[in-house]
Amino acid sequence: MESYEPERLSPVQLAAMRRSLTSGRGALTRRSLLRASGMGALALGGIATLGACGIPPAGRAEGAAAADDHSEKEKEVTFSNWTEYMDVSDDEKSRPTLEAFTKRTGIRVKYTEDINDNVEFFGKIKPQLAAGQNTGRDLICVTDWLAARIIRLGWAQKLDPSNLPHAFANVSAQFRTPDWDPGRAYSYPWTGIPTVIAYNAKATGGRKVDSVTQLLDDPKLKGRVSFLSEMRDTIGMTLLDQGKDPGKFTDADFDGAIGRLQKAVDKKQIRRFTGNDYTADLSKGDIAACVGWAGDIIQLQADNPDIKFAIPAAGYITSSDNLLVPAQARHKTNAEKLIDYYYEPPVAAQLAAYINYVCPVDGVRDELAKIDESMASNTLILPDREMAAKSRSFRSLSTEEETAYEEKFAKLIGA
Repeated sequence: MESYEPERLSPVQLAAMRRSLTSGRGALTRRSLLRASGMGALALGGIATLGACGIPPAGRAEGAAAADDHSEKEKEVTFSNWTEYMDVSDDEKSRPTLEAFTKRTGIRVKYTEDINDNVEFFGKIKPQLAAGQNTGRDLICVTDWLAARIIRLGWAQKLDPSNLPHAFANVSAQFRTPDWDPGRAYSYPWTGIPTVIAYNAKATGGRKVDSVTQLLDDPKLKGRVSFLSEMRDTIGMTLLDQGKDPGKFTDADFDGAIGRLQKAVDKKQIRRFTGNDYTADLSKGDIAACVGWAGDIIQLQADNPDIKFAIPAAGYITSSDNLLVPAQARHKTNAEKLIDYYYEPPVAAQLAAYINYVCPVDGVRDELAKIDESMASNTLILPDREMAAKSRSFRSLSTEEETAYEEKFAKLIGA
């Protein structure tokens, strides 16, 4: 098994994570705006742990060594997920899809909403993973950059395709081959998180805003434009607008995107770089147009018909939250059965109807229409073929790249 040097987070990386988790996507994106009051706060201790402690060498190529699987004798599975990331009954006393899974399979699900942010959660499970111990969890849901790290360190178990027939067949093309897990050998997406252009039609005088170029250059938008304080979203969208692929860009491409944005900052075209707090300004019209997250836009539209979104012809950035089986999990087969269950279209539709994020499962449109026709036609939940073809992912970064890029981005946004 190949070994790797310990990974440490630089001060720049830690600052970016703090920014993300206190005001950025990590602070809200897994919750609708209508249900945001219960979101957990940033655990600075978790960040400190990651920054101070190197991660011990671990194997990457073969993944975690297979643990003893007790699935046959122990009909249970422990699933850690984000708050408000699972369907709940109207009386809020049950979780319908999980109960149906147990009724069908006899496998009891211990479901816990103990993930409030990626960094804090990784701080919880890292000591056990590093020591080769069971984390007490059979299935976890983490954002793509952390999923990539866990897989790279050899702390995720390779999945058995024979237990995942629906997942293998139904995972949408745009989520099938991330560069950090080609072919989905170790993970499957739970949801997609698109970054799009949003605008207030009243504030724009009825004009459509549908490109980053328009955001950066249109004099009628001067001083009423915002971009995100998340580097991958803002730089990724700018790279696409410049004809560059966020999945293959070079240092020179990155610098070109920084320069393009800096010009807009210098001429005061961009009002500010924001976390999720752009939503209030957009709804009021103080921000006329911006780069924002689809989950936010869906909720804003429910209360304000002037809020619109656009998918640039150049494309848009999509990230994802992903299911993994940690090293030494006791019930790997049961976890795989649960993953596969959520790739059955009727089940996937029921989940999508509740959480309102992009569903990564093909074949759910008719099923979702039975629940809510408006959701089935909402391309922020079910991208059509044209929209899906424009989706791009920001490539994985080395530690050195991430440090250098975040440093340049922090200077740009004044962080």
